[in-house]
Amino acid sequence: MLVTGEPLMRRSDDNAESLKKRLDYYHKQTKPLCDYYSGRVDDGVIRSRPHYNGMLNAFGTIFSTEGVRGLYRGVTPNVWGAGSAWGLYFLFYGSIKSYMQDGDSQKDLGAARHMLAASEAGVLTLVVTNPIWVVKTRLCLQYTSDVSNLPESKKYGGMIDAFRKTYQYEGVRGLYKGFIPGVWGVSHGALQFMVYEQMKTAYNVRRGQAIDAKLSTFEYLQFAALSKLLAAFVTYPYQVVRARLQDHHVEYAGSMDVIRRILRYEGVRGLYKGLTPYLCHVTPNICCVFLVYELLANRAIS
Repeated sequence: MLVTGEPLMRRSDDNAESLKKRLDYYHKQTKPLCDYYSGRVDDGVIRSRPHYNGMLNAFGTIFSTEGVRGLYRGVTPNVWGAGSAWGLYFLFYGSIKSYMQDGDSQKDLGAARHMLAASEAGVLTLVVTNPIWVVKTRLCLQYTSDVSNLPESKKYGGMIDAFRKTYQYEGVRGLYKGFIPGVWGVSHGALQFMVYEQMKTAYNVRRGQAIDAKLSTFEYLQFAALSKLLAAFVTYPYQVVRARLQDHHVEYAGSMDVIRRILRYEGVRGLYKGLTPYLCHVTPNICCVFLVYELLANRAIS
């Protein structure tokens, strides 16, 4: 139920996801604009690509040039990736957490073991789902004016075609581009789950309740939102690095090469490109996911 429910929530957010992916990568429109915003010049990797000056500008540009369809690029792998990733993550996390508690849900694991359980679950999930995120990123970054300039090996007709061509021309390694920064990103989920679990535990202890006591809907939503916002601000730069590594337009020597280029041409601000649309779509999404998880978990226990 969690897996089938996730795509319904994700589809309404795919326009924000498409905007985020493009803002993660694209630079300012001209040198004066770039100088004004970041004090750096554009690195000139691809000057013919679209340029966006913010979330609203990106939304308007994509809609005017590509229509509604452009706002939903990558929706198919996004649905598959989101559903499978959350389903696997909660499966792995619940199993690992239960193992650490020796089957006793009232046993307090503490912050460190909560983070360890979430980290292990994150790595296992990433091994399974990284190829889906590679395909999603490439479909999001394939814009209309770009198709005629790309070689046939990098023109994707959809999710299956992207999988086939990536594997055919780049092998398994191509499907796991961005895996290393993805592992860094495990810290995001680990931090989020640790903060979420610790807030629930501290709140129940303060109320004089068992640490696994049920909370109200609003309390679950509040803790989910706060934990997500904190984790996002701390770990967001890895998503920018990962998106650029997975982009099929440019070749990088590795994660450190991406970071060096961003800092050189865009400054620290470049590491947080796309943060606004990201927060707009993940915060309500994660609240719904955590709420559904808690309701199903409580129903299973009762």
